[in-house]
Amino acid sequence: MVEFRPRTVFRVVAILLATAIVLEVLWIARHVLTWIFIALFLALALNPAVDRLEARLRRRGVATGIVYIAALGVVVGIGFLFIPTLVNQVNDFAGKVPDYLHDLTKGRGRLGFLETKYHLVDKARKALREGGASRLFGVSGAALSLAKGVVNAVLATVTIAFLTLFMLLEGRKWIESFFSLLAPGPARRWRAVGHDIYRTVGGYVTGNLLISLIAGGLTTIVLLILGVPYAVALGLIVAILDLIPLAGATLAAIIVGSVAFLHSIPAGIIVIVFFVLYQQVENHILQPVVYGRTVQLSPLVVLISVLIGAELAGVLGALAAIPVAGSLQVIFVDWLRHRRGEEPAGAT
Repeated sequence: MVEFRPRTVFRVVAILLATAIVLEVLWIARHVLTWIFIALFLALALNPAVDRLEARLRRRGVATGIVYIAALGVVVGIGFLFIPTLVNQVNDFAGKVPDYLHDLTKGRGRLGFLETKYHLVDKARKALREGGASRLFGVSGAALSLAKGVVNAVLATVTIAFLTLFMLLEGRKWIESFFSLLAPGPARRWRAVGHDIYRTVGGYVTGNLLISLIAGGLTTIVLLILGVPYAVALGLIVAILDLIPLAGATLAAIIVGSVAFLHSIPAGIIVIVFFVLYQQVENHILQPVVYGRTVQLSPLVVLISVLIGAELAGVLGALAAIPVAGSLQVIFVDWLRHRRGEEPAGAT
C-alpha cells in the first residue's frame, strides 16, 4: 500500500487547478495574445532600424519615434496608392454586375454556364420562394458579422500599433531588468542566448519579408505581361497575403485568379498555372533556402516546423513555427555547451 501525505495531495490538486486556470485564461485571452504576437513581430522588424538610429542620436525615444512615424508614413502612403485603385475596381465591377446578371439569366457570356449547366438562377428563385432573401443570403447575420468584424479589425489595428510602439520603447528595459535579477555568470549566459534568439527571429522576419516581395513582384510582372488591369494593386495584395505561410499564397491565387478570369479566360488560366508553379517553388525551395540561411535551420526542419505549427494552431501556428524552432535550437545548443563546460559564443 502506498500512502500519501495530505499536504502532498493538496499540493498536487493545487497544481492541477492552477494549470487548468492558466489554460482557461490563455484560451479566453487568445485574441489578445494574437495581437501581442503580431506586435512583437512588427517590433522585431523595426528594432534593427531603431538600434542603428539610436547609435547615432544616442536617444532611444527619439530614434523610436522617427522610425515609427516613418513606418506609419509608408503604410499610409501605400494605402493612398492602393485604396483609390481598389475603390475604382469595385465601382467598375459594380457597374458590370447588371450585365453579368443579365448574361447569367439568359445563359450567355462567361458566366452563362452557371445557368445552362448548373441551373443556378432556378435554384436561387426556388430558395427565395421557400425561405426569402434572408435564408438565401443570410442578410441579417452577414450584416451583423460584417459590422462586428469591422469594429474588431479597427480595435485590433489600434491596439497592435500601440503595443508595437511600447515594445520598441520599453522592450530593452524589460530585458535588462530580467538580466539584473540573475547572478553575473547566468546573466552572461542568458544574455548570449537572448542575443542568438533575437538574431534568429530577426532573420525569420527578414526572410519572410523578402519572400513576400518576391511573390508580389513576380505576380505584378506576370499581370503586366498579360495586360490584366490593376497589376500593381494585385501584386501588393499578393505580397501582403504571402506573409502568411502556406495559406497566404493560396488565398492570393484565388483573388488574383478571379480578376484575371474576368479580364479574359486565357489570362485566368495562365495566372492559375503561374500560382500553382510558384507556390510549389516557394514552399519547397524559397522558404527552406531563405529561412535556412536567415534562421540557421535546415530546410527539412523548416518544412516540418511549418507543417506542425499549421496543424496545431492554423495560420498563427504556421507563422510562429519557424521562430519557435529556431529559438529551441538556440536553447538546445546552449544547453549542450553548458553541459560540456564551454563558454557561450559571444559571451563577455
